[in-house]
Parts: sequence; structure tokens; C-alpha cells
Amino acid sequence: MADPSSYRPKPGQIPDSPGVYKFRDEHRRVIYVGKAKSLRQRLANYFQPLTSLHPRTATMVTTAASVEWTVVSTEVEALQLEYSWIKEFDPRFNVKYRDDKSYPYLAVTMNEEFPRVQVMRGHKKKGVRYFGPYAHAWAIRETVDLMLRVFPVRTCSAGVFRNAASAGRPCLLGYIGKCSAPCVGRVTPEEHRELADDFCDFMAGRTGTYIRRLEKQMMIAAEDMEYEKAARLRDDIEALRRAMEKSAVVLADATDADLIALAEDELEAAVQIFHVRGGRVRGQRGWVTDKVEAVDTAGLVEHALQQLYGEESGDTVPKEVLVPALPEDAESVSAWLSGRRGSLVSLRVPQRGDKKDLMETVARNAQQALVLHKTKRASDLTTRSRALEEIAEALDLDSAPLRIECFDISHLQGEDVVASMVVFEDGLPRKSEYRRFQIKGRVGDTQIWHGEGQDDVRSMHEVISRRFTRYLAEKEKTGEWVDGEVPAETSEDDGRPRRFAYPPQLVVVDGGQPQVAAARRALDELGIDDVAVCGLAKRLEEVWLPGDDDPVVLPRSSEGLYLLQRVRDTAHDFAIRYQRSKRTKRIRTSPLDAVPGLGETRKQALIKHFGSVKRLKQATIEQICEVPGFGRKTAEAVAVALAQAAPAAPAVNTATGEIMEDDGGTTA
Repeated sequence: MADPSSYRPKPGQIPDSPGVYKFRDEHRRVIYVGKAKSLRQRLANYFQPLTSLHPRTATMVTTAASVEWTVVSTEVEALQLEYSWIKEFDPRFNVKYRDDKSYPYLAVTMNEEFPRVQVMRGHKKKGVRYFGPYAHAWAIRETVDLMLRVFPVRTCSAGVFRNAASAGRPCLLGYIGKCSAPCVGRVTPEEHRELADDFCDFMAGRTGTYIRRLEKQMMIAAEDMEYEKAARLRDDIEALRRAMEKSAVVLADATDADLIALAEDELEAAVQIFHVRGGRVRGQRGWVTDKVEAVDTAGLVEHALQQLYGEESGDTVPKEVLVPALPEDAESVSAWLSGRRGSLVSLRVPQRGDKKDLMETVARNAQQALVLHKTKRASDLTTRSRALEEIAEALDLDSAPLRIECFDISHLQGEDVVASMVVFEDGLPRKSEYRRFQIKGRVGDTQIWHGEGQDDVRSMHEVISRRFTRYLAEKEKTGEWVDGEVPAETSEDDGRPRRFAYPPQLVVVDGGQPQVAAARRALDELGIDDVAVCGLAKRLEEVWLPGDDDPVVLPRSSEGLYLLQRVRDTAHDFAIRYQRSKRTKRIRTSPLDAVPGLGETRKQALIKHFGSVKRLKQATIEQICEVPGFGRKTAEAVAVALAQAAPAAPAVNTATGEIMEDDGGTTA
């Protein structure tokens, strides 16, 4: 591991101007490429004390053995050079976006004498018009099949075209009217190219002109009593409309834009792009990338833009690019995009209207892609085994932790404090073993702290104590383990699994040193010394062990870290859902809930009869008895419950700030 001070440039050597810099390792391989408005200020950030750097940045500067830079005139030039070097050197510490597949495009070969419509993948060729990308090739073929009725452009290969020309008869598509058969001279090269131009115009979004033209021709044919021609034109119009429906109208007809959205966690990011042309979604693509370098959402957007448009030019770069966050130097990026297109490109974050709504749809797709990626990754047996082995090695465990339990505390400003316990066995969640806890401030009959206010550490101590107290009680029922056998997990009474009967090999807590110390102390107090404990701090994904002053930093690409993160996030989500349900239930409580035997139907009957809880409180027992279904005993219980209830806080009109009287509409 290199010391960054050994290759740090001397003061004054680094110019205070825009440029691109490269870090190289001891073998002269480029491991990181970056750009800066000021090389001097940016590079100075890398030579701070290692403890103040992000772990990924610290790993990069200690892997590097030298740094060099190239000065450029403008920030746009720096952006272009950075992209070129990333493509050339493929640095290991740079975020790299790669498609998870080669997306198919609908292509029209305008560079040929007789343009051909076909599905194309891979690098784009000069003189070919591209539409898409599409998620599936069959979607392209369905669209083309509908449009060939109106625009009978050639779709055959060069070999089929030559054979038909030499034989003097067209292929089947020529006979059924889905090809204009230029191979046998039914149309001239100029007429066929005009058909191809019309096809491209329609795919580019200029659809209204052709629909209106066909409708006019249909009306003329009907007036001239050419009913067969009119019927054929009617069918052509219907075919074009079905083709249009395959790309739903989402924005104004003139809108050409790409919408880019991200879903990310500490380790990975999913990117989704919707290509809108002529107001319609013409294509969609997406991928998942590892967050190799320390980068925020704005940085990820900038990398995505470089990867998407670094080799594009002309109309393939849209007039408008909508993103979830603007890059740090948005003006330079926008100027670079405008240079690639040859005209102005607007780069912005949608704030309202249809574009913002569509961006939310793209973001949902990105989130689903990230979830799907994680699900596929977690379901792989080899990957899970490697993850468990990496955890055992990093935490110095005797064997792989086949059962992991994770605990998390959740509350809202110290109220409704709850905890969750999730269980992973063999790297997979076992939901039947999940448990929820209400924090009470006591273990058994012992008051250990006053359970009000925000104190995650004492809450963690309580929940660990309660869980393993139950484990010891179950262990006592089943007897000590004999000859290495595990005691029965099932009850002798009904055969159902005993709760808390099976101990974990590893306890994970959501938090850092304080939470880990509390969990370890709780286990020590119970005399349990064969269960390992660690904590996962969310900010930097550091793994903390009891008694250690420094965390264990697992490699960013570690499957073990990914599994620990998934366990922690599952516990966090489970705790939040429980905490929210408790809060919602508390908010919806009513004084009538304290009346024994009073169900929801009779509560609503009371409110409907009196109009509000306030008027019900003012009612006499005799008046309550007048409500159908209420006898004197129940009416007295209602009156007592309302009399004992604390006065509710006044309702406030959030628009005006006025206190509203409770005269009606209040629910039970």
C-alpha cells in the first residue's frame, strides 16, 4: 500500500486551470481519471489525511503510485477528454455504465439505393436512421408489420433482393402488398426512397400529417363510390393508429427528450432511460452499475450522460435531457451535449406537469430494476456461499454464520419506540422467524430505564436482552445440548416451532460502536458467549466489532458486505412498517375504544346520531339510550369513557391557522 505523500506534487506545481488528471499504480496502469475546473484545488482534496477521506477514495490513493494531469482550455474540453480517457484506459476506480444487453433498434438503411427496414444491434453506422432502442425485438417487428400496409418499404436481405431481381418475381410480401417490390421494378428508386422517407417521418413522430392525408383519401374514395379502396384506406388508418398505440402519447407532439432516472444504495445504482420522440415513448433501456468511486447522484448523472452520448451526434442527441439532479458543472455538460448535437440542448430537472409525472414513472422503473437485480443476486447459491465465507473471514468466526439475526430500532422523535428482528438462514430471509418488539424500558420484572424519549442504545440493550432471555428459557425447557445435537425446535404439545428456540451464529445491529457495545453487554449479562456480534453503520457501510476502536472495512465489491447490507436494510424496513402502523393506530384512537363490547358499527351509529364526539360528550344517558341498539348499561359505559377521556387537542385549519370547533364530521 503506497503512501500518498510519497508522490504528492510539490506546492505550486499543479496549475490553477481546467484539466483532466490520471492516477497510476506502481505498474503504470491508469486506475482513475477525473476532471476539474481547477486542477490545483481538486487534486489537493486527494492528499488529505486518510482518516478524513471516503473509504473508496482512500483505497484509490493508497493503490496509486503517481498522479499526472493535462491542462485544457475550457471545462467542455475537460469533459470530452475525461470521457475519451475513461473509454481508452478503463480505470478500475471509475464508475462505468455498461448495458446488460445489446438493445435492438429499428433501423432504416438510408445509405443504400433501396433503403431497407430491419432490426439492428451493436454500433451505429453512418447513413442509417435509428429509432429506439426497444426492450424486445418482437416489439419492433410487430410495429413494422402494421406500418408496411401504408409504407411498403423493402425489408428483405441483400441476397433475397438479388434472387428476386434475377428471377423476375417478388417475394411473398410483394404479392400481399407489404412491399412495393423495387426488386422487379414496380417502383423506381426515387419512389421507394420517398416511401422510406415517409416511414422515417412517421416513426420520428410526425404522424398527424399521414393520418389526415389517408382520411382525406378515404373520404374521396367513398364519394366516388370506390368502396373497396375506401375500405383499404380505412384499414391502413387503423393499422397506423395501432402502431401509434404501441408508443403511448405522454408529452406534447413536438417533444423530443430523453428522461434519465436513478435508483441507488451505498453499493449499486440502477439507471433507466426513456427515449421520447414526437411526444411518444419510442424506446427504453437500463442497466445496473457498481458504485466503485465515491460519487453522489449528480456525479452518477454526469457519468451516465457521458456514457450515453459520448459517441452520439446529430439527432441521436435529443433537444432536451431531463435528469433527477444536475451535474456539478451543468453549463459545461449542456455545452458539450449541444456540441454533440450541433444545436442547443436543454439539460434540466423537471419541476411540474407531464414531464415530472413521466420522470416519476422512469424512477419507478429504475427502482424495480435495482430490486430485481438484488433479488437475482441473492438467489444465487454460489454467491450466497461466498458471502457467508467472506463474513466469517472478516469477523474471524470459526465457521460461516448459517443463521444471522439483525435488530433495528425505529421511532418518531422518541415516540412509539419499536424494534425489529429479521432472520436470514443460508443467506436467505426466513420471514416466519421475523419478530417485532415494543420497547418498554424493562426486561422481565426489572426496570432498566425510563422508556420515553430517544435512546437507541438502551433500546438495543433491551431488545437483545429480551430476545435471548426467551432463548435461555426455551433452552431450559428442552434441556442442555448433548453430543453436539441441537435441541428440538418444536413444542411437544402441538408440534409448532418454538419461538426464539434456535440461536444465531451472528447478531447484526443497525448502528455503530454504541449499539454494538450495548448488544454485547446484554449477551454478557446473560452469560452467552457463543454468539458473535457486529454492527453495520449506514453512512460509510463500516462493520463494527465489540471493543474495537477501528471498523472492519470490507471491499466495496464484497458479497459479504452486500449480504450484511441486505440484512440490515430488511430489518430497517420491517421496523419502520411496524412503527408507522403503531403511530397510525394511536392517531386513530377514540375515547369510545375504551367501552367494552362497543364495535365499529355502533360507534358510527353514535357519531351519526349526534354529529360529533363533542356533542356526544354533552349528551345525557337518556339521550344515548335513544340511539337504536343502546341499552342503559352500554349508555352509562359510553358516558363514563367520554368523561374520563383527556380533552383532545384543537383542530387547526392548516391553510388559515384558525382553530376549528369540533361541531361535526369527527370520526370515532
